[in-house]
Amino acid sequence: MSWLFVVAGGMAGAPLRYLVDRAVRARTGPAFPWGTFAANILGCLVLGVLTGAAVQGAAAEPVRLLVGTGLCGALTTYSTLSYETVRLAESGARLLAAANAAVTVAAGLAAVLAGTVAAEALRG
Repeated sequence: MSWLFVVAGGMAGAPLRYLVDRAVRARTGPAFPWGTFAANILGCLVLGVLTGAAVQGAAAEPVRLLVGTGLCGALTTYSTLSYETVRLAESGARLLAAANAAVTVAAGLAAVLAGTVAAEALRG
């Protein structure tokens, strides 16, 4: 039965990723993959909040499966990050490619940490 929570979360996360990507690209243009960046950082922040809540005992297993594994798993996208980074490098924008990879990883880690700290502070 647990897999249904993952499926339901994924069914929400995948279209959300698409919508975030399109909304951000409409504002920033196609030169840099800001849409993928935004979706990945949003997913990291949500996962951080969920993790912080779980540590405090405020997130039951079904919520962790629905939001953490399902929603965040479908919202974030390592494969698209990798593909877009390679495309930037192949187009000659090697510095942008390196920045895309490094900044996305660093910002993702910071977002998870910020979300965890925020959730723990709210519960505290």
